[in-house]
Amino acid sequence: MSQLPILWSFRRCPYAMRARLTIAYTGVATELREILLRDKPDAFLRTSAKGTVPVLDTGQEIIAESRDIMLWALGQRDPDGWLQMPAQGHALIDENDGPFKAALDHTKYAVRYPERDALADRAEAARFLSRLNALLTNTYLFGAKRCLADTAIQPFVRQFANTDRAWFDAQDWPNLRRWLVAFETSEAFAQVMVKYPPWVPCESGIRFP
Repeated sequence: MSQLPILWSFRRCPYAMRARLTIAYTGVATELREILLRDKPDAFLRTSAKGTVPVLDTGQEIIAESRDIMLWALGQRDPDGWLQMPAQGHALIDENDGPFKAALDHTKYAVRYPERDALADRAEAARFLSRLNALLTNTYLFGAKRCLADTAIQPFVRQFANTDRAWFDAQDWPNLRRWLVAFETSEAFAQVMVKYPPWVPCESGIRFP
């Protein structure tokens, strides 16, 4: 087990979620080490300079960004062609990881930002979601096949939706809701959301997938 790449993860983190989703899809074996963010092991902190998840130790390099972990896994195996997407897909991921994630955090944790207008932040997030809804005229963002952008963005849309699901469901986003519910009820989502006990020092993690 120790010869496998070590993936440090926290189950509910959307960044870690998309890394696990991609690794599960590729079937590239890793040793999954689940942690608690309130009790970070020393071994994890020695691996993650920022103290954030996910982080992957391949044995040759440390990959500390979830998007790079996704690309690392897809570079080894990509049976359904997730990497075959238009340049717009990469731009959407950039926007998801930048302005949308900022608006999501300002909405979800509004109490931490008393100087901000929470409704304005929610409206900013809604503009991105409206664009996704307009793109989703087919099953996925760019047609009938899932691609990297779908998997990179869905965990964050889920997190935003769950800040106020009644409000989210009331918006005129039928395509977006269909896409999100299909993700939340998928076998892939169930697989990566299995709850594992936190990693214990000097013990092996979980072989994943």
